[in-house]
Amino acid sequence: MIRKLMIANRGEIAVRIARTAAEMGIATLAVYSDDDARCLHVRRADEAVAIGASGARAYLDITRLVDIAVAKGADAVHPGYGFLSENPAFAAAVTEAGLIFVGPTPENLQLFGDKIAAKALAEECGVACVPGTSSSTSLEGAQAFFDALPDGSAMMVKAVAGGGGRGMRAVFSAREIEPAWE
Repeated sequence: MIRKLMIANRGEIAVRIARTAAEMGIATLAVYSDDDARCLHVRRADEAVAIGASGARAYLDITRLVDIAVAKGADAVHPGYGFLSENPAFAAAVTEAGLIFVGPTPENLQLFGDKIAAKALAEECGVACVPGTSSSTSLEGAQAFFDALPDGSAMMVKAVAGGGGRGMRAVFSAREIEPAWE
């Protein structure tokens, strides 16, 4: 049973999480960077604690966030989105501290952070997937894949370790492959 939820994020997502938790009868604990002290999410939570740093990096300090959650008696931590929401080390640190991580398990975060392994699992489970390479590929491999597509097709070049759209490039012609791959 969750009685107190720490929201390890800021802004609109933190406000929405606090509102939903309140509707469920769950107390909320907000965290905030020095420069976010007057933000709405701080006022919408039942309690708020300064992380003790400025800017986005404050919300990336795994040890500090877990320490705050434990010290303030939270039962669970909701990561929101962005920041540490897809970080398996954060999910593991939360659960190792005896708290509930509101999100996927560290193992699932690790698996789905690897686009190739995630696609292989999806295919193994019979999920329809967009055609693509089954492992990281060379420039020559990307060119061969594009050449095998029907005329007028396009492809996406995606960094294996990218996330949130980073490292993705649309390719509509053969001459675009090399700059996209690089």
